[in-house]
Amino acid sequence: MLHHIVEPPRACSYLSDREAQLEIRVMDDVTVEELDALLERGWRRFGPVYFRPKCIGCGECVTLRVDTAAFRPSKSQRRAAKNAARLRRVVGVPVVDDERLALYHRWHSQREEARGWEPSDLDPERYAVDFAFPHPAAREVAFRDPDDADRLVGLGIFDESPRAMSAVYFFWDPERAPASLGVANVVTLVADARAKSLPHVYLGYRVLGCASLVYKSKYEPHELLIGRPEFGEVPRWADAQSRTSGSR
Repeated sequence: MLHHIVEPPRACSYLSDREAQLEIRVMDDVTVEELDALLERGWRRFGPVYFRPKCIGCGECVTLRVDTAAFRPSKSQRRAAKNAARLRRVVGVPVVDDERLALYHRWHSQREEARGWEPSDLDPERYAVDFAFPHPAAREVAFRDPDDADRLVGLGIFDESPRAMSAVYFFWDPERAPASLGVANVVTLVADARAKSLPHVYLGYRVLGCASLVYKSKYEPHELLIGRPEFGEVPRWADAQSRTSGSR
């Protein structure tokens, strides 16, 4: 491990009336088996950085994972997958190039205008660290439009470990991507995981009070992690039926 800190409290990005803290570990030699153990305990990977909430007095960020064998897409999720079916979907190792950077900046510029995000200064070096850091679990899935000169219209970053897939990031062309391509990406990831007999797809943190994150509850059935188990503890997960009960 290269670095381990708990950051000081700061304004929460998800809930305006809360403060947030992250526990952060910077590591460059994590095996896929160790990644499994981290995912089961609520950790996320972004490049060489592994993190999870360490907020005092707040447990709104709850790790969510989809049961791949039992998952049944909703009507809207099936429609999203159908909209994306004409695209060419390519899974491989993450790549850094001008095409991917341009797609990211088109997407981010739209989010800046629509949601008031701060401008992004992501350059090739930063992209390589955040999205293409070498790791045996690292994958990207590219969606290309064969009817538009094979244009790249969506790109997802995910991890594949021995027992799961973990969705990390997704961005798309706001003008050329089919509707709800991000939804289609999750549906197809779950289908891939099921085909490989991987029991779970991790979707990160569900926050009921945050519109940008509550959507994760719509992928059912899913499980929610109880608490923040340490490495010596056995993680406990609870089944959730959020559409009907909003349970946590």
